[in-house]
Amino acid sequence: MADQNDVDYEHLEYVDYKDTEFLEQFINNQGKILPRRVTGVPARVQRQITKAIKRARHLALMPYVSESVR
Repeated sequence: MADQNDVDYEHLEYVDYKDTEFLEQFINNQGKILPRRVTGVPARVQRQITKAIKRARHLALMPYVSESVR
């Protein structure tokens, strides 16, 4: 899970879709995007994270599902 102490989400300007290590904090073991109530990030940042994950999946930088689900 993402830890709010690692990153100052209030001042985060841009979530980069190419930073897959950062984005993997926000998906569960099945490959689903974690909800905001679990991650604890602000709504604006959650929308950016969701968009970045979907963009990374579309460009094949991240899988749609994990290996264990296949």
